[in-house]
Amino acid sequence: MNPQFLLWLVGAMAVFIGGATASRTYIANNNMFVLILALILYCIGNLMMIRLMREGGLGLAISASSIAQLVVVNIVAFVVFGERLSLPQLAGVGLGIVAMVLMLFPAQGRA
Repeated sequence: MNPQFLLWLVGAMAVFIGGATASRTYIANNNMFVLILALILYCIGNLMMIRLMREGGLGLAISASSIAQLVVVNIVAFVVFGERLSLPQLAGVGLGIVAMVLMLFPAQGRA
């Protein structure tokens, strides 16, 4: 796996998680500044995704980013906002982790 891909994946994930956290904070307090911050973070994250797509391709970039965000946003929801997942939902997150590990194995061919 290309190290630049992983670096851009971590960066985009961090920006999107910041946007999701700001969105959730806006829901709690209706502060327009927090909503604007969330929108700016989402725009930056999408621009970072363009680079991620160049490094790994559309399918891998979107899939890996989605699963990484799924895992991290659930950790943030649990730790910061006190939200809980049911057992079937936790199983879904676990399967997402397995899927991401399998996707990041080196591939034989590329499109």
